[in-house]
Amino acid sequence: MQAIQFDRFGTTSELHLAEVDVPQVGPDQVRIRVRAAGVNALDGKIRSGSMTAITTAFPSIPGFEVAGVVDAIGDGVEDIAVGDEVFGWSSTGGYAEYALAAVGEIAVKPAELPWEQAVSLPIAGATAERVLDLLEVTAGETVLLHGAAGAVGTIAVQLAAARGARVIATAGQGNQLYLASLGATATLYGDGLVDRVEQLAPDGVDAVFDLAGKGALEDSITLRGGTDRIATIADFRAHELGITFVSGPTPRSPRRLAELARDAADGSLITTVTTYPLEQAAAAQDASDGGHTRGKLALTIA
Repeated sequence: MQAIQFDRFGTTSELHLAEVDVPQVGPDQVRIRVRAAGVNALDGKIRSGSMTAITTAFPSIPGFEVAGVVDAIGDGVEDIAVGDEVFGWSSTGGYAEYALAAVGEIAVKPAELPWEQAVSLPIAGATAERVLDLLEVTAGETVLLHGAAGAVGTIAVQLAAARGARVIATAGQGNQLYLASLGATATLYGDGLVDRVEQLAPDGVDAVFDLAGKGALEDSITLRGGTDRIATIADFRAHELGITFVSGPTPRSPRRLAELARDAADGSLITTVTTYPLEQAAAAQDASDGGHTRGKLALTIA
């Protein structure tokens, strides 16, 4: 099969198309003929060698999310059959024509949901929900999201609004209308943020979710009057400031995946995806590394 590999740490120039063996299915696993693979910021961090907490064996195939058609099942698999259209987390590199997945980490895809939209949901949905739960965001509260136009932010804005919270979301000028279309009160990030947010929320903000990792934590502390109910997934200075840094594996619930997919299929959950063919994985990671993408990036595989 064809897959994207890198043989050493470095820039996206290390990514190349290779011919590799098709992975063989094991107990409680399925093999998926991949139609779309998610591209995440973590992929670039691993490729560059900056994510030292994750052991990387070379050659390495990137990717943690896939959507595609089951073409083989292992012993113990009962609820998924060959030919089912599924999506979720991959156990082997997702930037490939075939990938393995554990049955407890995938869900059946609604037929009307496009592959690229399905693959936008696992990591973004689980991360958004995990942080909103951690912050205990509830109806009637005001939550501030920094850098909300990306994949996680797109989902988080909508999930927070679905809880009955008012969402104030920051982004660049080009994403103001986009955030408003998701149900947020949009405002610019950068100088003067505290004044802008105080004007929008004179009674204060109840929680802050930082997705930008670009110097917004001090403003967040000012707006909250302390460090409680502030969380970041992007700013490694969090511990120095006494703020929660959310990292590590996210919960992987097939039931919740299926619910998000149904919402996306009927249009009640908006997903925004920019796609690249598999052979342009380097361009996709370049875009991801740049940090100003709108919604999700995904690779498509014919």
